[in-house]
Amino acid sequence: MRMRPTLSWTPAGNLPPATTDLAPVADVLRAGRVLVVSGAGISTESGIPDYRSEGGSLTRHTPMTYQDFVADPQARRRYWARSHLGWRTFGRARPNTGHRAVAAFGRHGLLSGVITQNVDGLHQAAGSEGVVELHGGLGRVVCLSCGSLSPRGELAARLEEANPGFGPVPAGINPDGDADLDDEQVRGFRVAPCTVCGGILKPQVVFFGEAVPPRRVEDCRELVREASSLLVLGSSLTVMSGLRFVRQAARAGTPVLIVNRDVTRGDEHAVTRVALPLGAALTTVAARLGIAVEGREASPI
Repeated sequence: MRMRPTLSWTPAGNLPPATTDLAPVADVLRAGRVLVVSGAGISTESGIPDYRSEGGSLTRHTPMTYQDFVADPQARRRYWARSHLGWRTFGRARPNTGHRAVAAFGRHGLLSGVITQNVDGLHQAAGSEGVVELHGGLGRVVCLSCGSLSPRGELAARLEEANPGFGPVPAGINPDGDADLDDEQVRGFRVAPCTVCGGILKPQVVFFGEAVPPRRVEDCRELVREASSLLVLGSSLTVMSGLRFVRQAARAGTPVLIVNRDVTRGDEHAVTRVALPLGAALTTVAARLGIAVEGREASPI
């Protein structure tokens, strides 16, 4: 039996206490060259749930692994049925004040970059530029045989045509765009092949059990080396893909600040952790810096 990924951890008992003092966050942003690392928590106010908070989707949902997706046609049917339904909700999400605040900091030259663990495209929709999508983006689809890329919207239209009337009620929507459906609800769903070669289509995201591309990791490491401070927003840092950058910054003596309501795996490396809702916290910081949180939104993903 293939093992599922380890998705939990136990926080140490000697972590520094959380605070509600936003002054350190305002101070590092005022100094500039801040690298933002964001996680699912920044998108919860846009209606997209996170994984690990109380009631988060991992309490009821195990994400698809790359190995299952590639090896098992039935797993692919389940995934695409659930993801297709989830896309209808996920694709309508819009940036919240947290995303807009990050974009405003960038426009004012306070950031050296943004690395996001999210696949929702909401940072870009809010106006942030040069965002590194660590785990890829749901708005793109790749063929595992010929490597051709296509927009997710095109595949959604093909799946609608192949599955007329498909519309079961999901138990919930998850941060990876996957809807909670049982086997009976996905029975008979028709999966669309690549239009170029007939191969297997996969969203251009990093599944559990799949490695982040090495070039992308090195690009992120370079951003960490160039930053004056690292600001983590809404990530539990449970998986190594994000935690490694916090550890890299800490080893180099680069200050790490975390804004997250719950404890994180990186708290021991942080000079401060602010336990406040992200939207309110970041707009408060923006106001202290004399920055208006506004701007036109583009279409997400």
